[in-house]
Amino acid sequence: MANKRIIQVEEKVPFQLLLPLSIQHMFAMFGASVLVPFIFGISPAIVLFMNGVGTLLFIAITKGKAPAYLGSSFAFLAPAGIVISTWGYEYALGGFVAVGFCGCVLALIIYKFGTEWIDVVLPPAAMGPVVALIGLELSASAASNAGLLDEVINPKNVTVFLVTLGVAVFGSIVFRKFLSVIPILIAVLAGYAAAVLCGIVSFESVAAAPWFALPNFTAPKFNAEAILIILPVILVIASEHIGHQVVTSKIVGRDLLKDPGLHRSLFADNFSTMLSGCIGSVPTTTYGENIGVMAMTGVYSVRVIAGAAILSIICSFVGKLSMLISTIPGPVIGGISFLLYGMIGTSGLRILVDSKVDFGKSRNQALTSVIFVTGLSGIAVKIGNIQLTGMVLACVVGMLLSLSFYILDKLRLTNDREED
Repeated sequence: MANKRIIQVEEKVPFQLLLPLSIQHMFAMFGASVLVPFIFGISPAIVLFMNGVGTLLFIAITKGKAPAYLGSSFAFLAPAGIVISTWGYEYALGGFVAVGFCGCVLALIIYKFGTEWIDVVLPPAAMGPVVALIGLELSASAASNAGLLDEVINPKNVTVFLVTLGVAVFGSIVFRKFLSVIPILIAVLAGYAAAVLCGIVSFESVAAAPWFALPNFTAPKFNAEAILIILPVILVIASEHIGHQVVTSKIVGRDLLKDPGLHRSLFADNFSTMLSGCIGSVPTTTYGENIGVMAMTGVYSVRVIAGAAILSIICSFVGKLSMLISTIPGPVIGGISFLLYGMIGTSGLRILVDSKVDFGKSRNQALTSVIFVTGLSGIAVKIGNIQLTGMVLACVVGMLLSLSFYILDKLRLTNDREED
């Protein structure tokens, strides 16, 4: 394999290369994905199982044309927490099923009316900063995981963080041949070894875990009020999904909104969330970490993503294995995320460059400026029990501004419109 050779979406990968590439993707998402079930107070095994199943369904529904790994969605944390504290986890599952079903209906509506509206409400001057915010607004999370925002910074955490980040950054530059496509995996292993040497990894939970255990399946219960509390999240996940598909399109060099189509990927994402609610797992979503891995390594093969999904399913049944992976400490996850989140931010800037956005036009300056400030300022808007902030709020603001400019163009009230 030549240094930095692109492995495209449909390409086959030999098994001896497939396994480490798949492990790399699973490691990239594992820390963030298992955090959601820990917050909800459920076993991560059922979540690992559904992440794997959901990813395989996503690949099948999108005809193997859209590389994406489905992990646990953070968008549901606040409303689901309210429902769990009031009625119990089973009623939150009912809300997940309802949101997934409505998302599937939205996908069918997009199938009927197409995606041309996206160019109107999210032109490049708006889409670029929205995509950049997917990574940039998570930067504090990466620093927090690494322990760099603690009141008293632990030198051991800093050491592990620097080892992980250093291997990832310099490995991406100096590694050659096959090593050049697994710098994330090598960085995780190096960071984990540093954490063990620094004494911040405990293996007690691994020793206590069983070798084999079935995931804990739970049936949903439905309550109209609980569903209404969770339902507005559909606005959040739809915005996230469009942003993820746009940035993935730029990375792989194909328009995934057209082929396999936004309707297919959105349906697959929400169908997985609906199925998750039916069996007791948390909602799923495409993951920025895995998009960052593809951007960094140039490996886009869906077979690699499928391999990671199968490994996730296997881990859900092997208690000691899943518990061993869960011992990866925060500084390692933070070190990797530091780079991967930045890659997503860079992809957003790439949209502005590739689209040759003319910032001599007032509308483009206004769109990009307002979206960036809205997303990074910490402003929050509450709609019932749903809080819109960060990238999602910036996306809504950008869509409203772009639609307003479009209407003003049609009324011939703008001074920089393209003449017919």
